[in-house]
Amino acid sequence: MALIGAVALIVIGPEKLPRVARTVGTLLGKAQRYVADIKAEVNRSMDLDELKKMKETVEGAARDVENSIQTSASDFEKQWSDATSDTAKVLGQALGNEPFAIYPEYKHPHKKWRVKQGATPQWYKARNGIRTKAMSGAARVARFRPRPAAAGNATTTP
Repeated sequence: MALIGAVALIVIGPEKLPRVARTVGTLLGKAQRYVADIKAEVNRSMDLDELKKMKETVEGAARDVENSIQTSASDFEKQWSDATSDTAKVLGQALGNEPFAIYPEYKHPHKKWRVKQGATPQWYKARNGIRTKAMSGAARVARFRPRPAAAGNATTTP
Protein backbone atom coordinates (compact mmCIF):
# COMPACT_ATOMS: atom_id res chain seq x y z
CA MET A 1 0.00 0.00 0.00
CA ALA A 2 2.80 2.35 0.89
CA LEU A 3 4.48 1.67 -2.45
CA ILE A 4 1.26 2.44 -4.34
CA GLY A 5 0.79 5.62 -2.29
CA ALA A 6 4.34 6.77 -3.03
CA VAL A 7 3.96 6.14 -6.79
CA ALA A 8 0.62 7.98 -6.80
CA LEU A 9 2.18 10.93 -4.96
CA ILE A 10 4.95 11.15 -7.54
CA VAL A 11 2.73 10.65 -10.63
CA ILE A 12 -0.30 12.73 -9.63
CA GLY A 13 1.36 15.28 -7.46
CA PRO A 14 0.64 16.50 -3.95
CA GLU A 15 -1.95 19.10 -5.04
CA LYS A 16 -4.31 16.72 -6.92
CA LEU A 17 -3.78 13.67 -4.69
CA PRO A 18 -6.54 14.46 -2.09
CA ARG A 19 -9.14 15.06 -4.83
CA VAL A 20 -8.18 11.86 -6.66
CA ALA A 21 -8.23 9.89 -3.39
CA ARG A 22 -11.74 11.21 -2.64
CA THR A 23 -12.96 10.25 -6.12
CA VAL A 24 -11.42 6.78 -5.86
CA GLY A 25 -13.03 6.33 -2.42
CA THR A 26 -16.51 7.27 -3.67
CA LEU A 27 -16.13 4.97 -6.69
CA LEU A 28 -15.06 2.10 -4.44
CA GLY A 29 -18.04 2.77 -2.14
CA LYS A 30 -20.46 2.71 -5.08
CA ALA A 31 -18.90 -0.52 -6.34
CA GLN A 32 -19.24 -2.13 -2.89
CA ARG A 33 -22.91 -1.06 -2.62
CA TYR A 34 -23.57 -2.43 -6.12
CA VAL A 35 -22.02 -5.79 -5.21
CA ALA A 36 -24.01 -5.88 -1.95
CA ASP A 37 -27.26 -5.18 -3.86
CA ILE A 38 -26.51 -7.98 -6.30
CA LYS A 39 -25.81 -10.39 -3.41
CA ALA A 40 -29.07 -9.40 -1.72
CA GLU A 41 -31.02 -9.91 -4.96
CA VAL A 42 -29.51 -13.37 -5.43
CA ASN A 43 -30.34 -14.29 -1.83
CA ARG A 44 -33.92 -13.05 -2.28
CA SER A 45 -34.36 -15.09 -5.45
CA MET A 46 -33.00 -18.19 -3.68
CA ASP A 47 -35.40 -17.62 -0.76
CA LEU A 48 -38.24 -17.13 -3.22
CA ASP A 49 -37.42 -20.43 -4.92
CA GLU A 50 -37.39 -22.16 -1.53
CA LEU A 51 -40.74 -20.61 -0.63
CA LYS A 52 -42.23 -21.73 -3.96
CA LYS A 53 -41.06 -25.28 -3.31
CA MET A 54 -42.47 -25.18 0.21
CA LYS A 55 -45.79 -23.83 -1.12
CA GLU A 56 -45.99 -26.65 -3.67
CA THR A 57 -45.34 -29.29 -0.99
CA VAL A 58 -48.00 -27.79 1.30
CA GLU A 59 -50.54 -27.63 -1.54
CA GLY A 60 -49.77 -31.24 -2.46
CA ALA A 61 -50.24 -32.34 1.14
CA ALA A 62 -53.55 -30.44 1.30
CA ARG A 63 -54.76 -32.14 -1.89
CA ASP A 64 -53.79 -35.55 -0.47
CA VAL A 65 -55.69 -34.86 2.75
CA GLU A 66 -58.73 -33.65 0.80
CA ASN A 67 -58.72 -36.77 -1.38
CA SER A 68 -58.39 -39.06 1.64
CA ILE A 69 -61.27 -37.28 3.38
CA GLN A 70 -63.47 -37.58 0.31
CA THR A 71 -62.75 -41.29 -0.07
CA SER A 72 -63.34 -41.94 3.63
CA ALA A 73 -66.57 -39.91 3.50
CA SER A 74 -67.85 -41.91 0.54
CA ASP A 75 -66.93 -45.16 2.33
CA PHE A 76 -68.73 -43.94 5.46
CA GLU A 77 -71.85 -43.00 3.47
CA LYS A 78 -71.88 -46.43 1.86
CA GLN A 79 -71.50 -48.17 5.21
CA TRP A 80 -74.18 -45.94 6.73
CA SER A 81 -76.66 -46.67 3.94
CA ASP A 82 -75.96 -50.40 4.25
CA ALA A 83 -76.42 -50.28 8.03
CA THR A 84 -79.64 -48.27 7.88
CA SER A 85 -81.15 -50.46 5.18
CA ASP A 86 -80.30 -53.56 7.24
CA THR A 87 -81.86 -51.97 10.34
CA ALA A 88 -85.00 -51.07 8.38
CA LYS A 89 -85.33 -54.64 7.16
CA VAL A 90 -84.90 -56.06 10.67
CA LEU A 91 -87.43 -53.64 12.16
CA GLY A 92 -89.87 -54.32 9.34
CA GLN A 93 -89.64 -58.04 10.01
CA ALA A 94 -90.04 -57.49 13.76
CA LEU A 95 -93.21 -55.46 13.22
CA GLY A 96 -94.80 -58.12 11.09
CA ASN A 97 -93.38 -57.37 7.66
CA GLU A 98 -94.78 -53.84 7.66
CA PRO A 99 -92.69 -51.26 5.84
CA PHE A 100 -90.51 -49.27 8.18
CA ALA A 101 -91.71 -45.66 8.39
CA ILE A 102 -89.69 -42.77 9.78
CA TYR A 103 -91.80 -40.07 11.38
CA PRO A 104 -90.63 -36.47 11.74
CA GLU A 105 -89.79 -35.05 15.13
CA TYR A 106 -92.72 -33.42 16.97
CA LYS A 107 -92.69 -29.62 17.05
CA HIS A 108 -95.11 -27.54 19.10
CA PRO A 109 -97.20 -25.45 16.66
CA HIS A 110 -97.19 -22.19 18.66
CA LYS A 111 -93.69 -22.37 20.08
CA LYS A 112 -91.55 -19.58 18.67
CA TRP A 113 -88.73 -19.31 21.14
CA ARG A 114 -86.93 -16.55 19.22
CA VAL A 115 -89.91 -14.17 19.41
CA LYS A 116 -90.35 -12.63 22.83
CA GLN A 117 -93.98 -11.89 23.58
CA GLY A 118 -94.99 -9.78 26.54
CA ALA A 119 -98.10 -10.31 28.62
CA THR A 120 -99.54 -6.89 27.75
CA PRO A 121 -101.21 -6.77 24.31
CA GLN A 122 -99.89 -4.35 21.70
CA TRP A 123 -103.28 -2.66 21.22
CA TYR A 124 -103.37 -1.79 24.94
CA LYS A 125 -99.88 -0.30 24.80
CA ALA A 126 -100.75 1.74 21.71
CA ARG A 127 -104.00 3.07 23.25
CA ASN A 128 -102.33 4.13 26.53
CA GLY A 129 -99.14 5.55 25.01
CA ILE A 130 -96.76 2.95 26.41
CA ARG A 131 -93.49 2.73 24.52
CA THR A 132 -93.11 -0.44 22.47
CA LYS A 133 -89.84 0.39 20.73
CA ALA A 134 -86.58 1.82 21.98
CA MET A 135 -85.89 5.44 21.07
CA SER A 136 -82.51 7.12 21.05
CA GLY A 137 -81.82 10.11 23.26
CA ALA A 138 -81.51 12.48 20.29
CA ALA A 139 -84.82 11.29 18.85
CA ARG A 140 -86.51 11.73 22.23
CA VAL A 141 -85.16 15.30 22.58
CA ALA A 142 -86.29 16.15 19.05
CA ARG A 143 -89.74 14.72 19.72
CA PHE A 144 -90.38 16.65 22.90
CA ARG A 145 -88.61 19.93 22.00
CA PRO A 146 -91.10 22.82 21.80
CA ARG A 147 -91.68 23.97 18.25
CA PRO A 148 -91.01 27.62 17.43
CA ALA A 149 -94.02 29.75 16.60
CA ALA A 150 -94.57 30.76 12.98
CA ALA A 151 -93.31 34.24 11.99
CA GLY A 152 -96.78 35.55 10.93
CA ASN A 153 -98.60 34.28 14.05
CA ALA A 154 -96.18 35.66 16.62
CA THR A 155 -97.61 38.36 18.84
CA THR A 156 -95.37 40.88 20.48
CA THR A 157 -96.13 42.51 23.78
CA PRO A 158 -94.80 45.99 24.44
